[in-house]
Amino acid sequence: MELILRIIEKIKEKGYLLADGATGTNLFDMGLESGYPPELWNLEYPDRVKLNHQRFLQAGSDILLTNSFGANEFRLSLHGDEDRVDEINFEAAEIAKKSTKNSKKEAFIAGSIGPTGEIIEPLGDLSKDKAEKAFLSQSLALKAGGVDFLWIETMSSEEEMEAALLGAQRTNLPIVCSYSFDTHGRSMMGLEPAKLIDLTANFAPSVFGYGANCGIGASELIGSLICFKSYKSDQDMILIAKANCGIPEFKEDKITYNGTPEMMAKYARYAIDLGARIIGGCCGTTHLHIKAMSESLKNYKPPPQTT
Repeated sequence: MELILRIIEKIKEKGYLLADGATGTNLFDMGLESGYPPELWNLEYPDRVKLNHQRFLQAGSDILLTNSFGANEFRLSLHGDEDRVDEINFEAAEIAKKSTKNSKKEAFIAGSIGPTGEIIEPLGDLSKDKAEKAFLSQSLALKAGGVDFLWIETMSSEEEMEAALLGAQRTNLPIVCSYSFDTHGRSMMGLEPAKLIDLTANFAPSVFGYGANCGIGASELIGSLICFKSYKSDQDMILIAKANCGIPEFKEDKITYNGTPEMMAKYARYAIDLGARIIGGCCGTTHLHIKAMSESLKNYKPPPQTT
């Protein structure tokens, strides 16, 4: 695929691509209320969503994730907006694209796809077929809005990741995917990094990258990268790291993250040393953290990779 080749070429030129940081965390700072779906801001406050993208772009991000993480019918149904999947995802992609319009650098737009919030059979009530259809609907709307590729993220179940991949693959867009490992190196459903590597082998060449995002901090994500590196066999696959900015803490009835820009800058170097070539931040990561990561990686030469 032409897009995959372009991304690979960019990585060869720069040594890595820097993704963005948190969406929810930064929109909270712009006035988003706790419990309110950030995806609705694509329709209500598009300028604020656009500003968040632009701040990350100015901080050094090469990849912007759309404000569509929870924009599937199941998550939106909690607020009575399940019939607005197409509209919300299309606008999410449009806003991200518009944010790059006057930029001098090339930036890639990734369509963010998160979990349904439901448990898939046999442990839960949601059928894999219904989940796949929901992910397909979201993926098609993101494609219509103009995303470059799809980013399935923060999954913890193999059944749900497979349903998302099946739906996303039908768009013919390139895909990357990531699990969230937050329980002694495993996902909430007990999966290790090796499971994701095995699963994505069934979706090549549509899937061109995999890794870890979110979790319980940068140090734990580095541990997941070590596991990915030791099990990774397909050297053409791009390894992804998008860690939370430290640990969440309650301060004056507000959730904050204890990760400093300096800490995230060090994490970025550790990640690239372990072979990650798409690196960013997740919950708690602001444009200030991304700027520190960008400056830390600029002109940094990782040690030679060993197999």
